[in-house]
This record gives sequence, structure tokens and C-alpha cells, in this order.
Amino acid sequence: MPSLIDLRRRIRAVKSTQQITKAMKMIAASRLKRAQQRVVAARPYAQRMLRVLNGLVTRVDPDSHPLLRIPEQPDGRPLIVIISADRGLCGGFNSNIIKAAGHFIRADGRKPEDVALGLIGRKGREFFRRRAFDVRYERTGIFQQLAFSHAVDIAEVAIEEFTSGRASSVHLIYNEFKSVMTQRVVVEPLLPIRRLEDGEEAGPTSDYLYEPEPEEIFKDLLPRHVQAQVYRALLESNAAFFAAQMTAMDAATRNSTEIIEDLTLYMNKVRQAAITREIIEVVSGASAT
Repeated sequence: MPSLIDLRRRIRAVKSTQQITKAMKMIAASRLKRAQQRVVAARPYAQRMLRVLNGLVTRVDPDSHPLLRIPEQPDGRPLIVIISADRGLCGGFNSNIIKAAGHFIRADGRKPEDVALGLIGRKGREFFRRRAFDVRYERTGIFQQLAFSHAVDIAEVAIEEFTSGRASSVHLIYNEFKSVMTQRVVVEPLLPIRRLEDGEEAGPTSDYLYEPEPEEIFKDLLPRHVQAQVYRALLESNAAFFAAQMTAMDAATRNSTEIIEDLTLYMNKVRQAAITREIIEVVSGASAT
């Protein structure tokens, strides 16, 4: 049976931990509001741009731009950009990303040497660098002051890998922010830009008139589209991280309250047992005399 001193020390330790988790919850909640606003502002532009371009590239020759061209016999490997967090204490946020990436990598019987990785975030980098993966790009610490320039850097690497033939395709894996309680892991094709399949909503059926030529328009528009999609994925992941951390810290704070109550109750029982034992010893001594 632990002593009263040990129980008091443990209660103090749990209370100190509770103060930390409560502070982290409040910080995550304040940062989540700003991150959520940025996601809501970026989504309409990125989603509308994706819809328009999907319908547009369906009506043009795939050879009109390198980012539209689907390799007939791809010599390169898929490039998978995995967006994780730089920190932990966020529930299953990072483990879900790593698990989804592992399932996608092993799809169709692929091995680690059959893919190339771009790693965003310290947690994903620490996991995959210890294994036999070809890491083409890695970046950490960008979520402290996330800017569009970070998406531009990632998009330039993806475009270079794809247009040079070293990558047969480019995919994004990230956590999409749905709500404070819900984040959804998304595996999203980035390059080549997807053409609409039969039966999908293609928008207006009339052809477009291009001024200047389609090649000139795509030269500026398609790289900007890739940058916008990467930036949206970064914003989604950032907001999802703060939501996951706030939820995890809230659960930890409530659990610590329950632990403190249980320890306090147990400590009172131990103290009562000690007092009862001392009374019995005093009464027994008095009876003996």
C-alpha cells in the first residue's frame, strides 16, 4: 500500500500535468480559429479551379502541356507528398497519416524502392527516413508561419519531378479538416491533372475560345493550379492538427480530473485506515494496563 506522502506527490504531479494540458488546449483553440478561417477562404478558389480545369483538360489535347500528359510507359516512380505535423500530442493525427501512406505505398504490390517521397512535417520525416525510402524533398517547421511561398516550393519540386520523367505521377496525402471533432485522411492525385471520366459532371458542353493559344494559357495557369492545390492541402492539414490537438488535450484534462478524484478518494481511505489503526493501538494499550 503506498504511503500518504507518495499519494500526495502523485496528486501534485497529475495536477501539474493537468495545468499543461489545459494551457495547450486553450492555445490550440485560439490558433484553430485563425487556421479555420484561412481554410474556409482558400477552399472555394481551389475547388472551383480544380473543377474548371478538370473539365477544360478533358476537351484539349493532352500533349498541349507537360502537366496534362499521361505517360504511356512510365519509367519513373510515383512521387507521394506526405503532409504530417511537426509536433505530437494530437491524438491519432500523425499515426493516421502514416498508416494511410503505408497502405497507399503497398497498393498493387509496391515496395519502398518503387516510390519516391516528399515529406512535409517532422513526424512523417522521422518515421520514413528510418526506412528504405527514396526521399526527394523534405521540409519541417513551415506550419509555424505558413505562407503561400511554402506551397510554391513544394509545387516546383513536384512539377520538376513529373516533367523530367523521374516521377510517373504525384499524389498528396494529408488530413482534411471537417470539424473540430473530425479529420479525414485524403489521398489526392495532383499530377497529371485528372481528366473527367464518362458520366462525370463536366460543366458546359461548348468548346472554349482561347486567346492567346492554349499552350500560352496553360503555361501560366497549370503551375498556379498545382500551387493552389498544395497550399489548400497545407491549410487543411494545419487546421486539422489544431483541431486534433485541442480535442486530445481536452480529453487529457478531463482524464486527469478523474485520476485526481480517484487518488484523493484512495488517499482518504489510506489516511482513515491509518487513524483507525492508531486508535486501536491506543485502546489496546490502555486495556493492557
